[in-house]
Amino acid sequence: MHERGWWSIVALSGALAVVAGAFAAHALQGQLSTRLLAAFETGVRYQMWHTLAMLGVLAWRAAQPLRGQFLVLGLWAMGVLLFSGSLYLMALAGMRSLGLITPLGGVLMIAGWLALAVCVLRHKRS
Repeated sequence: MHERGWWSIVALSGALAVVAGAFAAHALQGQLSTRLLAAFETGVRYQMWHTLAMLGVLAWRAAQPLRGQFLVLGLWAMGVLLFSGSLYLMALAGMRSLGLITPLGGVLMIAGWLALAVCVLRHKRS
């Protein structure tokens, strides 16, 4: 996928995070247990932080394209999809079996941060 596609994914992820946060604050208050609402809000928080991180990598890539930046973006995007997506579905649809997927999403997010470190460390300054 090229930069344009990644910019679109990041923009949609940011919009979805805001919509999900507003939905949690206005429509889910009192509709979900405290535990499920907290899980949903955790999904929103992690999605927004990783969306902002992806935005930063894309901006960095525009100024200085490096090998490994797309790997970082892919790991974070898949991490958000699995981590936040599973929390959203568990809270809204009661699909508790998805709780097994949530940690995998977290591992992908961590792998993205580690890949970012490797990308930076491998870069030779000129």
